[in-house]
Amino acid sequence: MAQPATIPEAAAVSGVHHVGVTVANLERALEFWESFLGKPARWTAVLESPYLSRVVGYPDASIKAAFVDLPGGVVIELLDYHRVKDRLANPEATANPGNVHLCLAAADLRAAWAHAVACGARPVSPEGPVDIEAGPNQGAKAAYLRIHENVTLELFQPARREPSSS
Repeated sequence: MAQPATIPEAAAVSGVHHVGVTVANLERALEFWESFLGKPARWTAVLESPYLSRVVGYPDASIKAAFVDLPGGVVIELLDYHRVKDRLANPEATANPGNVHLCLAAADLRAAWAHAVACGARPVSPEGPVDIEAGPNQGAKAAYLRIHENVTLELFQPARREPSSS
């Protein structure tokens, strides 16, 4: 196993700026996020600029984009590369290398799960949230759901911890 490197202060990361999710249809993706979160996207635009093509590696890139603010300060950036031909959607399989999921915490997982399903999410486990029976999250609950483009959304309710009596 590699030894942790000493990172020069100037090279250290300072936090999460955003999480980017490529979508097949920006409008359809926004339908889910805006109804699930109960608020509109903070920003939408069509991005077209020579610098963008250099960053993403597609000549003459044109991307329909939106910023969606999540509770807690993280931003999801939805990206629709609408002019790129032959785009392939992710298969509905979280075991594929490169697959990423987004996990959102909820105080009432059953209610959050039902709301996500009402907004169009497809549950992996049709019976709903599952109790975590072992490991560092023992006592918590979790549920995987598929949203637009088979993106996996995990909803997570932390275990209730009893206050220690000293």
